[in-house]
Amino acid sequence: MLETRLTELLGCKYPIVQTAMGWVADPRLVAGSCNAGGFGFLAGATIPADEMERDILRVRELTDRPFGVNFHMYQPNAADIVDMVIRHGVRAVSYSRSPGPEFIGKLKDAGVVCMPTVGLTKHATKAVELGADVITVQGGEGGGHTGAVPTTLLIPQVIDAVGDKVPVVAAGGFKDGRGLLAAMAWGADGIAMGTRFLMTEESPVPRETLQRYIDCGDPAAIVRSTAIDGMPQRMILNEVLSDLEKAGALRKLLIAFRNGLAFRKHTGASLLSLVKSALAMSRDDSMTAAQAIMSANAPMIIQKAMVDGDPSHGVLPSGQVAGVIDRLLSCEELVQSIVTEAEQRLALLALRNDTSVNQGVAS
Repeated sequence: MLETRLTELLGCKYPIVQTAMGWVADPRLVAGSCNAGGFGFLAGATIPADEMERDILRVRELTDRPFGVNFHMYQPNAADIVDMVIRHGVRAVSYSRSPGPEFIGKLKDAGVVCMPTVGLTKHATKAVELGADVITVQGGEGGGHTGAVPTTLLIPQVIDAVGDKVPVVAAGGFKDGRGLLAAMAWGADGIAMGTRFLMTEESPVPRETLQRYIDCGDPAAIVRSTAIDGMPQRMILNEVLSDLEKAGALRKLLIAFRNGLAFRKHTGASLLSLVKSALAMSRDDSMTAAQAIMSANAPMIIQKAMVDGDPSHGVLPSGQVAGVIDRLLSCEELVQSIVTEAEQRLALLALRNDTSVNQGVAS
């Protein structure tokens, strides 16, 4: 039941994907996810190329299972990441903004599985046309940049549109075996989870920050906002987000310029390359110039909470599912609990069906 087109393509035991959360999806978390039978993606959009290679090699030390790397086409070192993925035989890449036909063709020629994340049916259709091998679809309950369409409506729509061509992975609001079984009932080939893996023992997120996730206790307190970079993102409402919501346009742009310089220093990218990336995003990706300029905001403000352990001065990207999670599990415990519950629920459904059939025959 748990062997699907996704497990066949990715070479994992279970159709459970750990997504590439920036500052969170590090080698230990990825290896933990893979060793548990799932499939993990390294976050590659916020680090320099040499650190990305270091992380790939570190994952290799921690697991012999296949894994993936995430990037986006507008980061200054995108070409380096693609070459690195191919050189090291990484099984798959994930991305939100399409790297374009040239990069996709290069990756596919090398046997790398291309697995974009989308939030609308039309984007899923376009991604398949460009050569995607798998589509991850995130409903509005998901964390980080997300759309407004609920998972229960969006996933079936995308499956109807492209599910006969490629495997579809459901994301946004998943945490347990019931969710996996529901997704597969819709026709999905698996589920992808970010927030649930963020809230595991292997997560690199400092405990003070993790405690804010555990203490949230209310899915309604995890809101969508455009205050960070002009694009809708779902985050736990905290002091920083509340302050940014009240800030004027000029102040937001000044914060973005400051964070852009900090991001340049962190990645080692030149100022010119960052400007070119911003111009490319505004030209090719339906983003306004202001949104492109503000795009450096998110990684640097997120870093304060996720790396520095200062949740009062950083933002907390999160799916709404964090509001119903009250404890940390290891990756092994998490994956096994999902698999066990899915199998038990399926057996229960089969038993109910057999009972109904027998009662019908008896009558």
